[in-house]
Amino acid sequence: MTTTLQERLSAALSRVRNPRTGADVYSTQQVRDIGATLEGRVHLTLLLTKDDDPELARSVRRAVSEVDGVTDVQLEVKPVKLPDPPTAPPKGRMLPVMDQTPAAPARPSAPTPKHYPNLGKIIAVSSGKGGVGKSTVAVNLAVSLASTGARVGLMDADIYGPNIPRMMGVAGQPSVINEKIIPLEAFGVKLISLGMMIEADQPAIWRGPIVMKIINQFLADVAWGQLDYLFVDMPPGTGDAQLSLVQATQVDGALIVTTPQEMSVGDALRGVKMFQRVGVPVLGIVENMSWFECPHCGKPSALFGTGGGERLAKSVDLPLLGQVPLFPGVMEGGDTGAPIVVADGGSAAAKALVKIATKVASAASALTRP
Repeated sequence: MTTTLQERLSAALSRVRNPRTGADVYSTQQVRDIGATLEGRVHLTLLLTKDDDPELARSVRRAVSEVDGVTDVQLEVKPVKLPDPPTAPPKGRMLPVMDQTPAAPARPSAPTPKHYPNLGKIIAVSSGKGGVGKSTVAVNLAVSLASTGARVGLMDADIYGPNIPRMMGVAGQPSVINEKIIPLEAFGVKLISLGMMIEADQPAIWRGPIVMKIINQFLADVAWGQLDYLFVDMPPGTGDAQLSLVQATQVDGALIVTTPQEMSVGDALRGVKMFQRVGVPVLGIVENMSWFECPHCGKPSALFGTGGGERLAKSVDLPLLGQVPLFPGVMEGGDTGAPIVVADGGSAAAKALVKIATKVASAASALTRP
């Protein structure tokens, strides 16, 4: 049975044991942040205490370098401190002392968002649940605005399902010049995605800190040049990626994509509330798959119900930016790398997306940073 590089790395690290604990370094997460490129360059982090044998780092490096498909190993060793042993409680009963109430535990301060003037208006495209066509909307809005002469970037922050490269018809790993990642380009849009840097079947099993690191790197270490708009395709839901983005930079606005289905609308409402809670203006609601238009008789059929996007928009006092019909060409274009606004600009779906892009540009131009 064929195994992926990630599976081979996991198996190799599971065989490396820490002499101090007797446990393997993989299951105990003493080795973490494991990433691999298509060329087999592997990066990982080893947590090492002062009581650990320094030889453990060599054992980890040796185990990884011997894995089939690995061409280079970058091992980062981070010193960590073991927790202090618990102190014995004092004997006898302590008398209460006035004005000695325990202080509340200190909360870690959130990082200050950084302003990137060269990125123009940063617009997050999000959804409450998967499968509503969020990435399709992000791609077509970016391509539509680029066709008007705007300088547009598209950042794929959906690290768990990075589909932007396929949908834009690009392949290959971006080059690095002067320590800057050079984004790929298609249809006049500059692109960056984790999907360009890992194997197609490699799962992204990463916790919050590594998500934050990737998003920061995509913002700061990519040679975007001067942009008018940077669209950020978010993963569905209200998790680490959304929080990491608003902590990393000043997001100018967000779009919420939903279908008319009530379940989708309910999840989208949570997305609206999340962005509002963290101080990001929501520009409006985009309803996708609003109806299916019969190619023979032209009669519309509401496959997923009707009016969900409009009801959501009214309930949160936001504009419904547009309704995009379900059209087979949209799906085919996503699979073949031909966005519908380019492949079939005369279709109802393409016209709806172009109108939405115009409204987004107008709403974004009215935004002012605090």
